[in-house]
Amino acid sequence: NNYLGLSSHPEVIRAAVEALEKFGAGLSSVRFICGTQSIHKDLEEKIARFHQREDAILYASCFDANAGIFEALLTPEDAVLSDELNHASIIDGIRLCKANKYRYKHMDMQDLEAKLQDAQKHRLRLVATDGAFSMDGDIAPLREICQLAQKYDALVFIDECHATGFLGPNGRGTDELLGVMDKVTIINSTLGKALGGAAGGYTTGPKPLIDLLRQRSRPYLFSNSLPPAVVGCASKALDLLMESNAIAQSMAAKTQRFRSKMTAAGFTISGKDHPICPVMLGDARLAAVMAEDMLNRGIYVIGFSYPVVPKGKARIRVQISAVHSDEDIDRCVEAFTEVGRKHGALP
Repeated sequence: NNYLGLSSHPEVIRAAVEALEKFGAGLSSVRFICGTQSIHKDLEEKIARFHQREDAILYASCFDANAGIFEALLTPEDAVLSDELNHASIIDGIRLCKANKYRYKHMDMQDLEAKLQDAQKHRLRLVATDGAFSMDGDIAPLREICQLAQKYDALVFIDECHATGFLGPNGRGTDELLGVMDKVTIINSTLGKALGGAAGGYTTGPKPLIDLLRQRSRPYLFSNSLPPAVVGCASKALDLLMESNAIAQSMAAKTQRFRSKMTAAGFTISGKDHPICPVMLGDARLAAVMAEDMLNRGIYVIGFSYPVVPKGKARIRVQISAVHSDEDIDRCVEAFTEVGRKHGALP
């Protein structure tokens, strides 16, 4: 998930080393004792500015951020409406809360509307969805979700782990891509993918919510503070993104190059405009042998089959990175074409 190639960027590495030398390997403390240093507050401010939100709170991972928000925010009087294909961490976080739980069909707006209508009897309604779904590379219909949320007086929560840094004109994510930055209430995301690839996660949104999480969110209260080196590299990654949108723009161009060339070669690529590019093959054995052959040709891809994905939907998942050259992408397509013909996936 090193979408932008920043985990090996020399400035990002240098920032991590400088933070390590100045603040040490770790703080050996939770945030509210002595785990909050200037770098943590600076990074939270930078995250909020990047997403154009009021405030942000750091966690050890986005899994922790998802585990910590629903229980703190929602009561038995409330309702949460979750896409059926949401990430496991969202599912686990929702399990921990006592709100009334609705699960709507994947990106099905008719089903979501029906469930929002039923949820009108509850005090507060929260629609929870991945911004970009990592298994198929598809993007949530946020415009429609936000329209329904406005119609039925609901809040919108998105998990942006597979969007932050590279989707949208400036890499702000799916809400920027789809023009609804002012309509999404809460964003949870990760520092461990596009933003340097080390670790860490966060919630960003209204200041009263962030204040509540600092008092009530158990993964925040009872987990050690993020190590300084991780904070340093994530902070520098955000600096690079806010200085220029060139990396995010190059990511979009490279993704389009791979998707269009693979489609022209005769392959079916799931999702739309996302650097996660699942090459759909259907047969589990075919996916496994083709992935092995690709590896032998120097292309590092992995075959996915049941139970990771539904039966009959085996695929090879390719992930494009900004550090891939056009030549890398073309060589990958050529290798797929050769291997596909060899194993009968292409005529």
